[in-house]
Amino acid sequence: MRHRNKVSGEPSTSSDEIEGSSEAKEGLKAAEIRVEAPKRSAYVILALIGLMMYSSWTVYYYQYQVLPVPLTADQAGKRGFSEFEALEHVKALAGLGPHPVGSTALDRALEYVLVAAEKIKNTSHWEVDVEVEEFHVNDGANRLQSGLFRGKTLIYADLDHILLRITPKFAAEAKDNSILVSSHIDSVFSTQFTSVEYDVMQTTVRIRPLDRGGAGDCSSCVAVMLELARGVSQWAHSFKSSVIFLLNTGEEEGLSGAHSFISQHPWSETVRIAIDLEAMGIGGKSSIFQAGPHPWAIEKFASAAKYPSGNIMGQDLFSSGLIKSATDFQIYKDVAGLSGLDFAFSDNTAVYHTKNDKVELLKPGSLQHLGENMLAFLLEAASSPSLPNNNAHEAAAYSDQDSAIYFDILGTYMVVYRQHFANMLHNSVLMQSLLIWIMSLVMGGYSATLSLALSCLSVIFMWVLAIGFSVLVAFILPVLSSAAVPYIASPWLVIGLFGFPSLLGAFTGQHLGFILLRKYLSHTYAKEKRTSLPSSQAYLAMLEAERWHFKAGTMQWLIILMLLHYYKIGSSYIPLVWLVTPSFSYGLLEATLSPRRLPKPLKIATLLIALSVPMVVSAGAIIRLISVLIGTAVRFDRDPGATPEWLVNVIVSVVVAAVVCLTMVYLLSYLHLSGAKRPFILVSCILFGLSLAAIRSNTVPSYTDETARAMNVVHVVDTMESHSNVKDYTSYVSLFSFTPGNLDREVQQINESFECGRQKAVDFVTFSVKYGCWTSKDTESGWNPSEIPALKIKHDSKIDERVTEVSIDTKLSTRWSLAVNTDLISDFEFRVSGDKEKLVPVGGKTSVGGWHVIQFSGGRAAPRKFDLTLLWVKNATHSSGQTSQDKKKYLVKLRTDIDRVTPQVERVLKKLPSWCSLFGKSTSPFTLAFLSAIPIEF
Repeated sequence: MRHRNKVSGEPSTSSDEIEGSSEAKEGLKAAEIRVEAPKRSAYVILALIGLMMYSSWTVYYYQYQVLPVPLTADQAGKRGFSEFEALEHVKALAGLGPHPVGSTALDRALEYVLVAAEKIKNTSHWEVDVEVEEFHVNDGANRLQSGLFRGKTLIYADLDHILLRITPKFAAEAKDNSILVSSHIDSVFSTQFTSVEYDVMQTTVRIRPLDRGGAGDCSSCVAVMLELARGVSQWAHSFKSSVIFLLNTGEEEGLSGAHSFISQHPWSETVRIAIDLEAMGIGGKSSIFQAGPHPWAIEKFASAAKYPSGNIMGQDLFSSGLIKSATDFQIYKDVAGLSGLDFAFSDNTAVYHTKNDKVELLKPGSLQHLGENMLAFLLEAASSPSLPNNNAHEAAAYSDQDSAIYFDILGTYMVVYRQHFANMLHNSVLMQSLLIWIMSLVMGGYSATLSLALSCLSVIFMWVLAIGFSVLVAFILPVLSSAAVPYIASPWLVIGLFGFPSLLGAFTGQHLGFILLRKYLSHTYAKEKRTSLPSSQAYLAMLEAERWHFKAGTMQWLIILMLLHYYKIGSSYIPLVWLVTPSFSYGLLEATLSPRRLPKPLKIATLLIALSVPMVVSAGAIIRLISVLIGTAVRFDRDPGATPEWLVNVIVSVVVAAVVCLTMVYLLSYLHLSGAKRPFILVSCILFGLSLAAIRSNTVPSYTDETARAMNVVHVVDTMESHSNVKDYTSYVSLFSFTPGNLDREVQQINESFECGRQKAVDFVTFSVKYGCWTSKDTESGWNPSEIPALKIKHDSKIDERVTEVSIDTKLSTRWSLAVNTDLISDFEFRVSGDKEKLVPVGGKTSVGGWHVIQFSGGRAAPRKFDLTLLWVKNATHSSGQTSQDKKKYLVKLRTDIDRVTPQVERVLKKLPSWCSLFGKSTSPFTLAFLSAIPIEF
């Protein structure tokens, strides 16, 4: 009987496609089996790779870059949102220059916001009641026990906030249930400066802001809130709840504004839902990156928002601790037990807290996008007859039992479903997948089981070699480039630097597994005598191996789905779509009911269907994740010099390699039986070489004026070795960077006798600079010995339990950090001098690295004299050789900051390369810092 098994495929004329294809055909004819060899051309495979890359970028573009058209006031109307009006607020606030806590610029910003709030009140709907309040906070203390704040007590004083409460006038009960919308007015000190003025008479230097700074973080948020409040004030007569707008200060110094409102203001008792607006860049779409624990808010947002944007991937990263950051939402969730939403602008992440956080980089449509989404959400939420309770225990229960999984599709539709539905869906998919695999292996017997094992081995080879090739490049980059991270200003370079090496490694690893599997299957076909000639057996084995490699991709995603489902990770929707769609495609177009049927080449249509849904659902979010990761490399080294220069490159390379292995596993299975292997390798090597050449020749600069390296220039007056003896001090200028890499180029251009290295580590209590540069040239002016803080022992009692009383005088400083050695001190109390009330009582403290840090920030009227009571550990000893040198020497360490530029710092700032920028964060010092300490043997 004559059997005909015709297999069609795409063309290939390459000599490396199928060994001995001519003899195979002749042999098959002799055996009365005719099989036509697949001829996938190199052009088809390369076109598929190009199509996948282009489709990914297209998805990303539509999901994150397409913004609504900005509306004027006339176009928006009284009840709408106008970006043009909001932009005027941004320009006014950012035009004030940096406005950190305690600055006169912040006072002017508060005045501006207050005037705008009063205008909203005066122009509101006649049936709407708008209350405007200036909320002054004398002092308070925040002791969060997790994340960035572990081992810290954050104290604040003399803070001012602006509040608006919008309520329907004839529904008094609406005040009992409120929706809080919050953001912060204050900025860091390091945003744009363009001019320096030195006052010789007062021996001080003042920096005059001529360009706009702090536009993204968070003048843009405040501007949206003001325009949003104006629109809401025209709608609220139909509300069933009130809306509170909190424009706070102190966020940049440790979430102090949100904490003071929650702990001290009576309106906080009425809040049921909290919405926080933030920025970790400037402009673009403001996306939800944290939601819950109660799913009510995200479900309302998904149904109401016109341009929904958000993804639970950000929430998973935040909760894992991989993202070293915090927002006011942490206060609302952890302290107040509230549920809600956390939004953030994340375009241009590299400019965060630098001179480039300015209006010019704010994309048109950014404010319109957030404003229209928020307005629609507030109208929906405030009109709801019931808001969720703010019970902390109930919220915690929701976090485990009924939290929401959410993601948007192309920025036009948001998918939201609850965890209990995800559990049912995942269990169903997992059980069906495992059942199919078990039945297949039972029907296929030992041969199928071993084939699966070998195809999975090829996946392991793929991961090992993809990561290996990519990491090798990561170690090479600092050698070839003057910058440790040379692609920050041009993130697209990672495609050539890490993407193509990863792709080559993935293909090489998979091809090694393919060869092993092919040999095994050839032996199996010969043993089973399903064909008469060895050449036909080899050919059929290659077809079978190709199919097993495609199926191994589904096994890879099946294992990932199992793990994410087990740990209840919200991002499990990603492996779900990458498993279900390819499995459906394969089952529809490739699967056969008979295990004895001869294999056919995989169809191109199978691949196109398999990748369609996963690409639309996840490609944009993955690209966004990588771009944000690259942007944060600017400030990666939280303790300068503490991490190896190559670490950022390794992290980025591993992430890129992982993305390649996860997303290209299906496409690579088509490459083994095609004529595209050599062209693919050649093109990949050429693009990789061009990327390396661009880095080596500095054709593409590592940093630019718009994407600057994060630096700090600090005039340090150090009295730590003299126990605050003002006659015995060292004075120098410290230069360090949060961006990995040495400072040789910068120091050479500055030319101020800097020495660089690791031999002069500085602990800015306890923010440590382990690699930096310093100079003592002309550092005796611009400060006065009377400004050196005083740490004095008032009393030291050694009866029963040892207790030491310390007085602290920070002199001019209202921003300082103090560290207590917890190896010797079991607990402490802290209060303002002359005040009986304790700011920090005994108990409830944690430590990191053997220190508990008190971080203080306040306005100009904040207290400067304090009392510290130290309770010693019983039988305390400090002789252990395992402790650090500081812990052996110091009982208490203190750093005080003054926002002033001394003459030497002025010269350095003037000569600082344009590709560098000052960078501010809550733990880093201002441009003038004093260091003091109390030794253990005082």
